[in-house]
Formats: sequence, C-alpha cells, structure tokens
Amino acid sequence: TNKKPSCVSITKVKQFHGSSAFAKRSQWTIDQLRQVNGIDSNKDCPEFDLMFENAFDQWVACSAGEKCTFIQILHHTCQRYSSAQKPDFVNCQSKLLGGNSILHSAADSVTSAVQKASQALNERGERLGRAEERTADMMNSAEQFSVTAQKLAMKHKC
Repeated sequence: TNKKPSCVSITKVKQFHGSSAFAKRSQWTIDQLRQVNGIDSNKDCPEFDLMFENAFDQWVACSAGEKCTFIQILHHTCQRYSSAQKPDFVNCQSKLLGGNSILHSAADSVTSAVQKASQALNERGERLGRAEERTADMMNSAEQFSVTAQKLAMKHKC
C-alpha cells in the first residue's frame, strides 16, 4: 500500500523448541525506538540490541543474513514512517543504511527483469508479425496457384 500506516510496530516473537507456532513476547511502536545496535559491524553474528524509550531488549535472528535484512528494513521503515526522532543505528554495516541496499538491489533486479521481459515480448511480437505477413503471402500465393491450376485443368479438358 502507499498509505501511511496509522501505527508501525516492532513485535518480538519466539518459537519454542519442537513447535511450529510463534508466541508474541513484546511489542513497541517505531516512535519508541531510540537505538539499534548491531553489536559488531565487522563480524557476521545474528545478535543485535534494540533500545526503546523505557526498555532495552536483546534480539537474536535466525542467521546473520536475516539480521542484516531486518536491520535494513527497520532502517528504511524508520526513515519513512517515524514521526518522532529517528533512532540511531550503531555498529551496523554502512551498506545496510545507505543507497546500495538489498531493498534497492531487489527493486533494481525487478526493474531489470521487467525490462527484459518487455523486450522479449516486443521481439516475440515482431516475430509473430513477420510470421503473419509470411502466412498471408503464402495464402495469397496458394490462392493464385489454385486459380492457375483450375484454369489449366479447364483448358486441358476441352
């Protein structure tokens, strides 16, 4: 949607061992977020900390890659929807907070895929157009051949 949500929330969930269900543990609004601490920007680790207005919470993602994706989306969401002061992002890789992000890369790859598909469709349309022209020419030639064959058949009957 392009509509600004009335309230953006960060919800912490936990999956218990042996269960496929998730349980809601905590929830805060995006405006309560004060700091995101990636713990170590030089080391791939799934741990990170979030500091809220009245709380400090330690988080663990399923993987370092998932943590990076979460931090990048969180940063983008804060920049777009936070109405209060923007939170500080410390010890986070600069590529997650800058222009060459996973989000932009994904958008670029989608745009590229759409352009390639559009080009392929245009080329296919051109080939179909040429095939239709050749088919029409062949039908015309076949019709002329049929008329000529009928004339010859009538001529040799007499």
